[in-house]
Amino acid sequence: MYTDPISDYLTRLRNAQMAGHKVVDIPASNLKKEITKILHEKGYILNYKFEDEVNFQGNIKVALKYNVRTKMPAIKKLIRISKPGLRKYTDSKNLPRVINGLGIAIISTSNGVITDKEARDLNIGGEVICHVY
Repeated sequence: MYTDPISDYLTRLRNAQMAGHKVVDIPASNLKKEITKILHEKGYILNYKFEDEVNFQGNIKVALKYNVRTKMPAIKKLIRISKPGLRKYTDSKNLPRVINGLGIAIISTSNGVITDKEARDLNIGGEVICHVY
């Protein structure tokens, strides 16, 4: 049994990309679904599918994205920031900028799970889940 499902989600994505897999299956949760939607909107993954009939918990099938010529993955780094042992919260004035705006930070706010740019526009803070670039 794992104690941090978000770290498990990010690790499954990292491991599948290092192995060169096209698709990875991940146990679903509402937070993981929202993170997957953000990764798809920002172009870090090719596609995704939520399968609720597999088991009671559900499943997420993520199609990973690679460069056509170099076969390099679209996601260079996935870094977990807020961990169960040490939560990292930030206010709207101190939202992180990942690689000076080239990457994204995924933030869990009172308005749902959004990127750092959207949180800046809405002027709200929250828990910094991860950095992606």
